[in-house]
Amino acid sequence: MGDLLLVRHGETEWSVSGQHTSWTDLPLTQHGEEQAKSLAPLLSSRTFALALASPLSRAIRTAELAGITGVVPDPDLQEWDYGGYEGVTTVDIHRTRPDWFLWNDGVPPGPDGHPGESPEQVGRRADRVLARVDAALPDGDVILAAHGHFLRVLTARRLGLAPADGRLFQLATGTVSRLSTEHDRPVIAEWNTRS
Repeated sequence: MGDLLLVRHGETEWSVSGQHTSWTDLPLTQHGEEQAKSLAPLLSSRTFALALASPLSRAIRTAELAGITGVVPDPDLQEWDYGGYEGVTTVDIHRTRPDWFLWNDGVPPGPDGHPGESPEQVGRRADRVLARVDAALPDGDVILAAHGHFLRVLTARRLGLAPADGRLFQLATGTVSRLSTEHDRPVIAEWNTRS
């Protein structure tokens, strides 16, 4: 049985500024590209039975620079749809909603095609991804290149927790995390690893 490796994409301008970024397809910054390249030594000794990535360029580019081959884009790996809070910082949201917390309160609807998502909706996407992961793990390791909030929800679901429990797992840009098993139960084996 293989391990599940999670790669959060490298830094973007909005990850630096703290703006919520879901469907806006921002490129990596120069530092983000360096972060992605630095992951290659952590991954070079592994082969993957399945490699999936969010179709957004920041995730695809991170996978490419990290040396992950055979990556298949998967729309279920896209970031949490932030709806009307796309491009808005938490500081700005707190000016009008001082007690707002993404994991409890969700987001307001955005423009057409971006209604926003609740933690449970993101959790359903994560569960679909995990079903594909489980089918591939008997053949070896699986790697996912995606986004911070989505990967946090996916981790919660992998551990048998509610989607909103993803709030417990801070995830930095340009990192690799490894979910494994101990006594046939899912565990976090490594988190936020950089070379």
